[in-house]
Amino acid sequence: MNTASFQDEIDADDDIEIIREFFPWSAHRAGSCLWRASCELQAAREATPRSTRPLHDPTIASRAIAAFALRGGLKGARKTMGKEKATEADRRAIGSKMKRRAIEALRERVNCAAVLEQASFAMDKQGSTRRAIKFRRGGEIIIVTHEGRGWFDPLSDAKGDVFGLVEHIDHVGFLESAEKVADLVGFTMTEPERQPARCGEGYNPSILQRWQTRRSPWPGSSTWNYLHDERCVPAPLLRAAIKKDLLREGPHGSIWAAHTDSTGVVTGWEARGPQYRGFASGGTKVLFRLGPATALRLAVTEAAIDAISLAAIEGLREGTLYLSTSGGWSPATQAALRELASRPGARLVAATDANSQGDMFAERLRALAEDGGCDWTRLRPPEEDWNETLKIREKEKRE
Repeated sequence: MNTASFQDEIDADDDIEIIREFFPWSAHRAGSCLWRASCELQAAREATPRSTRPLHDPTIASRAIAAFALRGGLKGARKTMGKEKATEADRRAIGSKMKRRAIEALRERVNCAAVLEQASFAMDKQGSTRRAIKFRRGGEIIIVTHEGRGWFDPLSDAKGDVFGLVEHIDHVGFLESAEKVADLVGFTMTEPERQPARCGEGYNPSILQRWQTRRSPWPGSSTWNYLHDERCVPAPLLRAAIKKDLLREGPHGSIWAAHTDSTGVVTGWEARGPQYRGFASGGTKVLFRLGPATALRLAVTEAAIDAISLAAIEGLREGTLYLSTSGGWSPATQAALRELASRPGARLVAATDANSQGDMFAERLRALAEDGGCDWTRLRPPEEDWNETLKIREKEKRE
């Protein structure tokens, strides 16, 4: 929605009505707010040369209404409401009373990425794609989607719009989140570097079909060389993974590592290469699985390359299923882990990275194990992750 259409739709009477409906806490205070809002709007219009055209200045058209109502009016609202946060019922009630077009105007004008930048999140360019931009703040991760209109937290089930994002990261109610969103009207965020779309990129056949059209790695192929030479994965282990149909040749020497459900159906794949990492567009993160399906020792890592590396270090330990969550904690991943951990005699091994994010994943795994009544242990890599550990070990062998 542009500024012109926003102003065309909301005239002076509607401006007053929005404030009246959004802040009905007392007749006296409402009258005061209405008078102040009217003065601001009148001053803004007098400051602009008279014309038959609507106002086009976004700082007048948007902020004179939305920012005043959501920021100035909220101060009075909070005095009445005290320190109580708005419940979900409050949010629905407020949303139903406020003119929908005013809320939609703010939602359209403020990008989720702008909220994250203002909250000291940093963009992870290496972990971002054209459709999903990853942001980090310490151990927190937020993925921005839908061209900035949506987001989700890969470490939980949280997701939503720009208002929900502020509620999630700042732990506030809807009133406070609306105020902060209004403050960001007109804020310009840093744009990620965009790669030009390749020919045929829009074509999106089924996941299984796309998987089957790619070749398995072979000795001397670019993917084989990447895994064997750069990642130091031993040739016997590569052959074992290829025999189980777990790996495919990706574009530009990258590797595709299959995620499968409990029946062995491919649901997506982790993509990793010399200059790229991500997950199959349109795919579903479940689990990368290397080892016998009946194994009771469940070694859970954050990436397929780490699961393969740990298997190399342990020599494909008998009775072990090496798993990767692809750095996320989707409902499908959680369900798959619960199913595996619920078997009698199962033991969950948190083989996640040796950093704050890895420790956070380990705690989630511990809680899952306790809920399922299975044994749990933490297996922390000597280096930051298992592939770094494997590369150092292989280098020492050669020396």
